[in-house]
Amino acid sequence: MEIVRRSLEVTLTALTISTLIGIPVGTWFALNRFPGKRVLTAFIYTGMGLPPVVVGLAVYLMLSRSGPFGDLGWLFNFEAMIVGQVILATPLIIGVTLSAVNSVDPGLRPQLRALGATHAQAIWGMLYEARFGLIVGLVAGFGSIISEVGAVMLVGGNIEGRTRVLTTAVVLETQRGNFDVAMALGLILLTISFVTNAMLVLLQGRSGAHT
Repeated sequence: MEIVRRSLEVTLTALTISTLIGIPVGTWFALNRFPGKRVLTAFIYTGMGLPPVVVGLAVYLMLSRSGPFGDLGWLFNFEAMIVGQVILATPLIIGVTLSAVNSVDPGLRPQLRALGATHAQAIWGMLYEARFGLIVGLVAGFGSIISEVGAVMLVGGNIEGRTRVLTTAVVLETQRGNFDVAMALGLILLTISFVTNAMLVLLQGRSGAHT
């Protein structure tokens, strides 16, 4: 239960931070034109497929004692895992948000403004129309965080009682030959993912029923 709780804490914290960054940035990218937009968009889409081990190595070097942020003392702690997961999930949510908002009729925003909506209200209207795509982004972000093992293993250290989560526990128990325990932990991980995705699908269905 401690491992499950820690896994959920890491996942939900990282997903919240990634969402607070990703949705506004993705929306801004979609609704504005500026020089170099195509190049930056290409970087965002590239970031959606960042290798977790490479991200973990980068965070490790940044947070190590000889790194620029070594004084924070985050390495092999909860905070380091959060940083790694946020770096992995944020480009994914930005990219999905960008695609979702771009799929909305571009004439909707001027129509809303013509009807008296403020700038913020018009953007909110665009996001409401893109809500199904945004939900997909959140599902993808949740899945990428809770199932990730490489970066978490590098920066968290898989320390019992401190940084061990479901994915790293599965790896450890497999290496020990405790396949029954590893399978049990794997089933718990799958169950959490299924319940979360099912809740989001139900939410998506209810939203669609009111349109």
